Amino acid sequence: MKSQQTTQTMKPATAAKKLGVYLEATPAEFQAGVVSRSELNELQTNPPEWLRELRRNGPHPRPVVAAKLGVSISGLARGGVTNPLTTEQIENLLTDRPEWLEKERATQAEVRREATRIKEKDAALGAQTGPSHA
Repeated sequence: MKSQQTTQTMKPATAAKKLGVYLEATPAEFQAGVVSRSELNELQTNPPEWLRELRRNGPHPRPVVAAKLGVSISGLARGGVTNPLTTEQIENLLTDRPEWLEKERATQAEVRREATRIKEKDAALGAQTGPSHA
């Protein structure tokens, strides 16, 4: 049996998602090519200036915007935010605190509290019953 190592590659959209950047804001050569696993690791370890700039100022993809605002992606949509936002736009929202943002942040905080409560309850039940033997 002959072992042959193939290079694992991914589409630019996948690489952009893993890097936490908005694909359409990346350089044309990034969008046009494929990215190998080693290239992705290099971008993560030693980001070029364009990547540092995108991470610093945006535009940011919805998952990053949602995380920076402390809401869910669905909460962004309910608030009417469907496009990528720049860091400045995110900071303005955090300063202005529109009603939808306050509501979605409260909702997200409640979801996190409930998830923590369930996790603690499950852990307590697991500790009471001990390991199961099937």
